[in-house]
Amino acid sequence: MATVPIWALLFCSLFSILGCTNTPETKAVFKPRVGSWLMTLDLNGHLLPVDLEFTYNQNDHDVVFKNGEELIHVEDVLLFNDSIVVTMPLYDSKFIGKFNGPENLSGHWVNFVKGPDYKVAFSAQAGDQPRFLKDSDGEHGLVSGRWEVDFVFEENTTKAVGVFKQSGDHLTGTFLTETGDYRFLEGGVVDDEFSLSCFDGSHAFLFSGTVHNDSIVGGEFYSGTHWVESWTAVRNDEFELTNPDSLTSLKEGYDMIDFSIPDLNGRLVSPRDDKFKDKVLLVQIMGSWCPNCMDETALLCELYKERNNDGLEIVALAFEKHHNTPKAKERVQRMVDHHGVDYDVLMAGPASKSAATEQLLFLDNIMSYPTCIFIDRKGVVRKIRTGFYGPSTGVHYTEYVKKFRLFIDQLLSEEAGVLAGN
Repeated sequence: MATVPIWALLFCSLFSILGCTNTPETKAVFKPRVGSWLMTLDLNGHLLPVDLEFTYNQNDHDVVFKNGEELIHVEDVLLFNDSIVVTMPLYDSKFIGKFNGPENLSGHWVNFVKGPDYKVAFSAQAGDQPRFLKDSDGEHGLVSGRWEVDFVFEENTTKAVGVFKQSGDHLTGTFLTETGDYRFLEGGVVDDEFSLSCFDGSHAFLFSGTVHNDSIVGGEFYSGTHWVESWTAVRNDEFELTNPDSLTSLKEGYDMIDFSIPDLNGRLVSPRDDKFKDKVLLVQIMGSWCPNCMDETALLCELYKERNNDGLEIVALAFEKHHNTPKAKERVQRMVDHHGVDYDVLMAGPASKSAATEQLLFLDNIMSYPTCIFIDRKGVVRKIRTGFYGPSTGVHYTEYVKKFRLFIDQLLSEEAGVLAGN
């Protein structure tokens, strides 16, 4: 009998949660059909569809997840006989599945950020299929436009803005909240009912609702298997959320910031370091697990490459889910490599808003990851931005980037002076 390599036995053990009991040489060999697939995540009986595509490039299979305009390319795809592991490129999650032929796949999505036991069952079928099944009389409610939204959990209500674009029965859009956005949502309208979904490797979002003229009723929002909210909305082109520049501020008596936090190599970094003297400094409070943070990181990386020689510095404070473990550094390093981050990234603490507030005593209240602090050449805090509206928000993102760049230009144009407190 042939000897089974250790790595193969370990791989088989990995699939024990899916019923792997045979030795590798007894298994059938499958390769996924190249092209479009539809994956369905089971959120406690509520089905969340995900569009994906298997590609074949230089003897390797890759996967592309699709959410509206967003394409998430995954190259870390491991095929072994009838089994597959798809490791997401940025967030700490993976799909572990088994093929029932080249056009059918089932298994679990494991989100390690929420713990090793957080698993969501999925099935996937090859073929170009609609994201949501269509069964309509041909008339569809009108969801396009801007909506004033109330999300309700128990007795708490949270305001949001819904921005949707509808073409026939196809629907895209997102929700803006005071702490960020719900990324690229895609779905469809059937009669007066509509559904939207998104999967980005970190979050699995499913929204549904019924539109009646200028109102949306009976809305439900599912985030993975752990969160459910109801929501309603009214059409309102004028509704605005609280200005995100006003939600977090310095405590009374402070006009500057101070900290001393280790980077990935254990070197302590402080805004008082000579490196930052007479420079414009942005301090980003973030986490590698946070999609809104990653959207902001992409923008900061671009800006840093353009304006670092003009006197711009950036420091990211990473508050991580795997706090104080080698896993935390591994995830942050993966984020640094993925985005090509050239500025300092510091290991700041556990991913909790209360912990971040305790670590950064000069701030009155940290509401959101991300939060960005803008500091001028004199070391004075000029603005604190809570949350981030990413590319999924369309014109909101475009307008923010324009204003963001103009403000950085203004800070860079100002004369340097003595660092506050020195």
